[in-house]
Amino acid sequence: MYSPQLPLARARLPTPSETDNSQSGSGDLESSLLLLYQRHQQKSIQLRDRAEKAKRDAIKKAARVSDLLVDAVNGGVQESFINEKRIELEIRALAATVARFMKQTDQWLAATHAINTAVKEIGDFENWMKTMDLDCKSINVAIRNIHQE
Repeated sequence: MYSPQLPLARARLPTPSETDNSQSGSGDLESSLLLLYQRHQQKSIQLRDRAEKAKRDAIKKAARVSDLLVDAVNGGVQESFINEKRIELEIRALAATVARFMKQTDQWLAATHAINTAVKEIGDFENWMKTMDLDCKSINVAIRNIHQE
């Protein structure tokens, strides 16, 4: 494969006046280093700020996810709680209905017992009437026999 050749860098040769001012060059070096250090500090601060912002965003998003998960779980729990309350209300209503039916059944039993007693009394009265009729006929026959003699 063909790789293009990059142009060679040219080195700048110091001029004689620059070599004479070697002491002033040390000041430039110092200021360059100071400038480099300051840039490094600024970039470090910016990086730290971005990291802190990313951390806060991550914490906010994690809290949001946590809230959503809790809401999802609580939604099912809340629905179960509502259903439980409905079931309890229905149980109470059914218990009241059962109590009312038991009372009504007891009343019906008392009424049927009273009717049975009345029917028995009627049957007893009818039986007594038959016995009395038979006794009267026996007495009537006896009186006729006595009368005929």
